[in-house]
Amino acid sequence: MAEMSVQLVAVERRLWSGTAKMVVAQTTEGEIGILPSHEPVLGQLVEGGVVRVTTTDGEVVTAAVHGGFLSVTGDTVSILAESAELGHEIDVDQAREDLGHSDEQARARAATRLKAAGQPV
Repeated sequence: MAEMSVQLVAVERRLWSGTAKMVVAQTTEGEIGILPSHEPVLGQLVEGGVVRVTTTDGEVVTAAVHGGFLSVTGDTVSILAESAELGHEIDVDQAREDLGHSDEQARARAATRLKAAGQPV
């Protein structure tokens, strides 16, 4: 089975690293899917995007990502985010509460967090 090494890193910590068979991310140019042996590419991640990593075990790791870059070289994918949260770590109740915030950026972040947690917005 073809696989690639993936690292999902935010400024404050490494969120996840391991082997995967697919990565999907939202860039400023649109959504991109990365499979093993993908051509090298550098992409800017959108503010409030969701990244999905399908591991070689079939598990799906989801993260809310706020800005940063995606770099693909050979069979290595690096996701370098300004800030990010893994889907299972998100406080869904707090995110729902933040949807009512008066600041548009806070509402957008809350919606992204809910999507990454697998919750309806």
